[in-house]
Amino acid sequence: MEKNLLKEIQQLEKTARKLEASGTERADWIRLSANFAARFIDSLPEEPAYKAAPPPGGFRDLPLPEKGRKMEEALDFLQEQLLSTGLNPASGGHLGYIPGGGIYTTALGDYLAAITNAYAGISFAGPGAVRLENSLLRWMCDMVGYPQTALGNLTSGGSIANLIAITTAREAKDLSCLDIPRSTIYLTEQAHHSIQKALNIAGLKEATLRYIPMDEQFRMSPQALQEQIIADQKAGLRPFLLIAATGTTDTGAVDPLNELADIAQAYDLWFHLDAAYGGFFMLVDELQPLFNGIERTDSITIDPHKGLFLSYGLGAVLVKNVEALHKAHRYKANYMQDAVKTDLSLWDPAELSPELTKHFRGLRLWLSLQLNGLERFKAALREKHLLARYFYHKIAELGFETGPEPPLSVVLYRYLPEKGDANSFNRRLLKELHRDGRIFVSSTLINGIFWLRFAVLSFRTHLNQVNTFLEMIAQAKASLIDHKK
Repeated sequence: MEKNLLKEIQQLEKTARKLEASGTERADWIRLSANFAARFIDSLPEEPAYKAAPPPGGFRDLPLPEKGRKMEEALDFLQEQLLSTGLNPASGGHLGYIPGGGIYTTALGDYLAAITNAYAGISFAGPGAVRLENSLLRWMCDMVGYPQTALGNLTSGGSIANLIAITTAREAKDLSCLDIPRSTIYLTEQAHHSIQKALNIAGLKEATLRYIPMDEQFRMSPQALQEQIIADQKAGLRPFLLIAATGTTDTGAVDPLNELADIAQAYDLWFHLDAAYGGFFMLVDELQPLFNGIERTDSITIDPHKGLFLSYGLGAVLVKNVEALHKAHRYKANYMQDAVKTDLSLWDPAELSPELTKHFRGLRLWLSLQLNGLERFKAALREKHLLARYFYHKIAELGFETGPEPPLSVVLYRYLPEKGDANSFNRRLLKELHRDGRIFVSSTLINGIFWLRFAVLSFRTHLNQVNTFLEMIAQAKASLIDHKK
C-alpha cells in the first residue's frame, strides 16, 4: 500500500509542480500582459467612455479548461467581453458617479504584493507589511490632525470603512440590544447608501434615524440638528451618533464640521465623517478651510481609490481612539497561540477590522506615493477642483440652471425648456449623451428634481475632455429642441 501511495504522490507531483511557472512562461505571460495593458492605455484617448451596445455576438462565457489555455486566447476573450461594452472607468471621459482612478503604479504595487504573497493581517507573520500599512495610516491621521492615539485600517473601500466606524461607535458607547431602539442617529438625506447598509449590518436597524434639514448648499443645518437633539432628549431618546460628510456623492456638499463638532461634544455624540470622496482634497491649500474641524471627529472614512486616483479596492477608516477600534474587533483563537507580538506597540490589522486573512493592499498606495511624490497628487486634485469651477460657469453660459457652486468637484445642472416637463427633457438629454458615449455622465434625483451630474475625479480628465463634453451637451440640447419643434 505504501508503495502505491508513494507512486501516486509522485505522479501527482509532476502535474502539481506545473503551477510553478517556468522562467520562459513567466517572461512570455508578462510580455503579453504588458502589451495588452499598453494597448489599452494608449487607446484610451480615442475610445468612448461608455458603450451601450453588447459585444459582437452577445455575451458568452469561456469554459474552464481541463488543460491550460494560451495567454493569447484569454486576453482576446477579455478584450471582447470586458472592454467592448459598458462604462470604461479608466477613461478620462468618465465624469459620472464618483470616478475611480487607475494610475499605473497601482498595478505595480498589486503585482508585487501578489508575487510576494505578503500577509498583512498580523505582525508575527508579516511585520514589514504591517509596519508599512500602519505608516500609511499614520500619515493619513497626521493629515487630518488626529493625535498619536489614532490609527485605523486599510479596507477594500468606503463601504467597509463606514461599517467598521459605525461598529466601533456602537461598542465605544456601550450599546446593548436593549439600548438600540432609543439610540438616535443623525444624518442627512445626502448620506451615502453604504451608511444605511452599515447600520443594518451593525445591528442598528431598529435605532431611531433623524434626517436633519439642509441649507441651500445641501449642507447639514447645525441649528436644526441641535433642535432635533433637544427634542429627542425630552422624548426620552438617547442621542448617539452624528454622521456628516465632506463631499457627498450626489452634490459634493461639505458639511460645516466645526459647528457640528461643537454639538457632538456638547451632547456626547460619536462624530463620524464620511470623507470617502472628498477627504484628500484637504491636500489642496486653498481648500483646507473647508476641512476646519475635521480633527474634532471621532472617525473618518477616506478612500485612496478616489482622491489619490488608485484603482478600485483601497479605502481607509481612521479612528481617533484606536483602543475603541480594538475593543470592537479584538479576537482570540487557540490555533493562533503561536502568533505572539514581538513589538507590543504595533497594532495588527486583524485586531482592528473584521478581516483576518488580509492581503497586502497597502503596497499599491505606498509604491504610488513613493514613485510619484505628493506634488503630482496635489496638482491633480487642484486641477479637478478648477475644472469643476470652469464647467460650472461654462454650462451656465449654455443656458443651463446650476446647483450650488462646487466646493470640490461635483456640479449639478439641468436645462429648463420653454415648454414641457423639465425632468422629462433632461432624462432624454442624458440618453442622447449616453448614446454618443465619448463622455459619460450620470444623474440624480433630489426632492423630485432630475439633475445631471458632472463629477470630475479621474486623473486622466483634463481640459480637453471637459470642452468635448460641453460641445456634446450643446449639440444634444439643440437636437432635442429642434426635434420638439
